[in-house]
Amino acid sequence: MGNELDEKLEGLLDKYTELLLGETNEELKRDVSQWIIYSHIAKSMPPLAKHFNDTYPEAKEDIKETIQRIKQLNEAHRANKDR
Repeated sequence: MGNELDEKLEGLLDKYTELLLGETNEELKRDVSQWIIYSHIAKSMPPLAKHFNDTYPEAKEDIKETIQRIKQLNEAHRANKDR
């Protein structure tokens, strides 16, 4: 049963990445997945995200770069759709 759910969630992530960024591949899906997980935790349990940021400052910088990259790709995708 878990494999079926894994496959469906993988398909959901694939489509979400495509709609968000205009394309999808394994690297983009990994970035979007990391962004989703971190964003959800930061919103639902801010102290945990703060602890993570304090404990792993290099990972905090990595996630900030990932979020910025996703934002830029999304803006470019939206600009291309509006043409």
